[in-house]
Amino acid sequence: MSDIKLTDSQILSHVDHTLLKPFATWQDIDTLCKEAVEYKVASVCVPPTYVKRINEKYGNTLTICTVVGFPPGYSVTAAKVAEVTQAIAEGATEIDMVINITDAKHGDFNKITEEIAVLKHACGKNILKVIIETCYLTEAEKIQLCKCVTDAGADFIKTSTGFGTNGATMEDVLLFKQHIGSNVKIKAAGGIKTREDMAAFIEAGCSRLGTSSAIKILQNQESSGY
Repeated sequence: MSDIKLTDSQILSHVDHTLLKPFATWQDIDTLCKEAVEYKVASVCVPPTYVKRINEKYGNTLTICTVVGFPPGYSVTAAKVAEVTQAIAEGATEIDMVINITDAKHGDFNKITEEIAVLKHACGKNILKVIIETCYLTEAEKIQLCKCVTDAGADFIKTSTGFGTNGATMEDVLLFKQHIGSNVKIKAAGGIKTREDMAAFIEAGCSRLGTSSAIKILQNQESSGY
C-alpha cells in the first residue's frame, strides 16, 4: 500500500489525539476534544485529571483514553490499579499503562507479566495498551516484553510515552510484529511529525498512532510532535 491510497480520514481513524503536557489547561483539552469530534479520530489521550470533565461534556461523542503510571512507570502495582479503577469509573474506556522499566532491566519479566495481567483484569472489557518505552531497552528486552504483553492478555503494545529520549521507530514496529501474539495490536507514539510517517506506520501494521500533531500535519501546518 502507498501513501496515496490512505486518505486523511483513514489516517485520522487510527490516531489517538494526544495532549499529555503537565501544564495543559482545560481550554487546551477542550480544543483537543472538539477537534477529535470534528475529525473523527480514534480517541483523545489525556491526563487522568481531565477524564471526568471530558466525559461529562462530550459523553459518547468521543472515546477517552488516559495514562497510568505515566511517564516513568515505576509506580507500585496497587497505585496503577487505583488509577485504572478511577479512570474507568470516570469515563475512560482505554488505558495506556507504562511498565516498570527497572523490572525489565533486572530481567524480572514474570513480574511485568503479572502486573500487566492485574491491570488488564482491572480494565475488564476496556482496552489496555502497554507502553514499554523502547528507547531504554535492548532488542532482547523488547522481544521479552512482547511475550509479557501477549501472555498477560493486553490489547496493545505501545512503543513510547513521548517523554523518553526517543519515540517510535519503524525498526521497533517491525520487531513487535515478529514477536507479539495474534491478539495484540501495535501503537506507535512519539516523534511522529509527517504524513509520510503516519502512513508508513499504519502500512507497517500499527492500529493506532499517538500524536498531538496529526490534524496540523494533515492541514500542512508546521508540527513539533509531542
